[in-house]
Amino acid sequence: MARVTVWNEYRHERENDAVAEVYPDGIHAVVADALREAGHEVRTATLDEGPDHGLTEAVLDDTDVLTWWGHAAHDEVREEVVDRVHERVLDGMGLLVLHSAHYSKIFKRLMGTSCSLKWREAAETERLWAVEPGHPIADGIGEYIELDETEMYGERFDVPAPDALVFNSWFAGGEVFRSGCCYRRGNGRVFYFRPGHETYPIYYDDDVRRVLRNAVEWAAPGDGPTPDFGNADPIEEIDTDDDRTVH
Repeated sequence: MARVTVWNEYRHERENDAVAEVYPDGIHAVVADALREAGHEVRTATLDEGPDHGLTEAVLDDTDVLTWWGHAAHDEVREEVVDRVHERVLDGMGLLVLHSAHYSKIFKRLMGTSCSLKWREAAETERLWAVEPGHPIADGIGEYIELDETEMYGERFDVPAPDALVFNSWFAGGEVFRSGCCYRRGNGRVFYFRPGHETYPIYYDDDVRRVLRNAVEWAAPGDGPTPDFGNADPIEEIDTDDDRTVH
């Protein structure tokens, strides 16, 4: 099982009654419960937990997979913390980017794009079609996940083409959206998962919780070889004398 840190901005739940009614203990508490049910070792961290937002070097060193939910305070995340998370992802830590965290500093840095999209709040139906049903993140999911009330996200989603697209959404208003995008950055695996607006009880949905659990298992670092970089000695015996080198 993986060591998971569930990070949440935790502002809406404390400042908006409608959000607090859905997530009285915070979105992070519900996501953490879903992952504990699968036997993962889970801790939580939030934006206002000190200058490191709960993401100290010690916490990240003890994290296999980090989940990230943010919306209203992306700009308050300190660059030093973003640097720290970015380095850990490149070193092999998995990252799950949830819903409006598409605009988070860490996701934009990893993608190298604006990560912009269309959106609309109309409590409309969404169907997330499993377009890569053989992918481990879709394990145990039917042809689609149907959510009765969601916030719409629509294309164009300004991100690089994913290494694998697991889910593609359709909305009652007519838009479509790439809702389950897999990336590799350095040694780390990144999964963007669209559902999760704060005023709808989406993280209580059984299929959504299953996707989160599957994604953690997919993103957790494995036991593969660690690559070496830089000047390398030859494996075979060769003549390494070359006066033309400038290094």
